[in-house]
This record gives sequence, structure tokens and C-alpha cells, in this order.
Amino acid sequence: MAEDALTTLAIGIIGGAIRVGTPYLFVSLGECITEKSGRVNLGLEGILVAGAMSAYAGAYLTQSAWTGVMCAALVGLLLGLLHGLVCSLPRVNDIAFGIALMLLGIGLAFFFGKPYIQPQAPQLPSLPLGAWIEDARWRTALAINPLFPLGLLLTGLLHWGFRSTRIGLALRLVGDHEGTARALACPVRQVRVLATAAGGACAGIGGAYLSLVYPGSWSEGLSSGQGIMAVALVIFARWRPLGCLAAAMLFGATGALGPALQAIGYSAGYHLFNAAPYALTLAILIASARPHRTLAGAPGELSLTR
Repeated sequence: MAEDALTTLAIGIIGGAIRVGTPYLFVSLGECITEKSGRVNLGLEGILVAGAMSAYAGAYLTQSAWTGVMCAALVGLLLGLLHGLVCSLPRVNDIAFGIALMLLGIGLAFFFGKPYIQPQAPQLPSLPLGAWIEDARWRTALAINPLFPLGLLLTGLLHWGFRSTRIGLALRLVGDHEGTARALACPVRQVRVLATAAGGACAGIGGAYLSLVYPGSWSEGLSSGQGIMAVALVIFARWRPLGCLAAAMLFGATGALGPALQAIGYSAGYHLFNAAPYALTLAILIASARPHRTLAGAPGELSLTR
């Protein structure tokens, strides 16, 4: 009996890591692209919420969930582009404008999203990867959302692209040493603007996951601070796409711990377990702040290091 409970707990955590960790993956990969160029975007929370609202509205109006995903990516790209253009102006602080962008994105989402709180939009269908398994628990855990394989593909492309392409080299050069990039005639401003816009598009897709997959609805308290937590996640991942994947799955497993324990009949301290991702974020920030490890691997031009 105890062995069966442990199996159920393990399955719940594995399935929950994928289910809860997917939006963390997209937002952290987007912020990784942005920060590789030497810019930080604290407006991710606003982009995430705006992406969730626009995805739900787009899916409802067109009755196509994938159209909703594209709407979310477009809104995220536009907000990221706004951040990139404004922060390219003289004496504009990335951190301050990022907070303003967060408030703008959340405010716009709440204002335009009021009519879509009640209606039901089409959801993205699951991929039944475990259909051949007899155990219903594994079948449920392996019925993954289609955005997760897309996130894995994006992780691999970024890992390869940062290391092996001219675009990746230009991005890292701009982020590590702006003076050298300018000396080599690399368009610093354009690279940072495009990187911030691409990062915003990824965060928008993360928002689409929240409203079209899990929890699969639109409400004003949908994101629960995941956009802000993604900044800490990128630091924990040391600005590496594969590290972002591992960190997103870790955060997802932490978030799934409470429901997994409930599934085996353990409900004591349920709300405490729900706070586990936030406690993990705090622990990561404390661990990363040690003098000999602070921002190790960070791009040299990143606002956090200057």
C-alpha cells in the first residue's frame, strides 16, 4: 500500500512538473533571450497576463485555440518591442520601465478582458503519449499539452543558436561587451530591441498556456506572479536555455507537490505546500546573492551588473 502511494506521488509530481512548469519554461526562455542582449525586462508579469487574456479572447472569437496562441505571441512581441524601444532612449532605466510595463500589461488585460471572464473558449487538446500504457495514472500524467514539446524544441534551438550561429554570437557579443560590438559594426540597439521583442513573444505564449491549457480559463488572478519568478529562474539557470528547462521543471514539480500529496490522501498543510514555489524563489535569490557566486555567468552589460 505504501509503495502504491509512493508511485502515485511520483507520477503526480512528474505529470505536475510538465503541467505547471510549461509557462515557467516559455517565460524564462524569453527572459534568457532578452538578458543575453544585456537588457532585463521586469515587465514579464504584465506580458504574461496580457498574453493569457489575448489568447483566450482570440480563441473565443475565432473558435481556434491555435489562433489564440498566435494572438498571445503577437501581443507579447508588441509589448516586448515597446520595452526595447523605450529602453533604448537616453537615461531610461530598464528596471523602472519594466515595472511600468508590468502595470500597463496587467491593466490592459483587466480592462479588455472583462467580457471574457464567463464565456468558454476552445482549449488546446492534449497529446496522449501514454495511450499504450495500461496504468491510468501514467496515461493521465503523459497526456501532455502540445506547447510543452514546442518549449523543448525552442530550448534546443536556443542552446544551439547561442553557441553556433552568427545571430547567437552577435547577441552574446552585444550582451557581454557593448564597446567591442560597436567596434565590430554590430548594430547594438537593433539587436537589443529585437531580442526584447522575441523574449516578449515567448512570454506571451507562456500566458496562452495559462488560459488555454492549465488552468484553462481567463481570470484576473491567473498568473500568480510567475512572470516575476521567471527572472529569478533565469539567474538560477545561469542564463543557459538547458538550465531554464531544468529550473522550470523544478519549479513545476514544486508547484505540483501539494496536489500530488492530496492525491494520496495527505492534506495537512495544503496551503503551505502551495507556497512552495515562492519559498523556492526566495531560497534561490538568497543562494545566488553570495558574494563569490553573485550573477556568475551573467552577460557583462546586463543592467543588474552595472
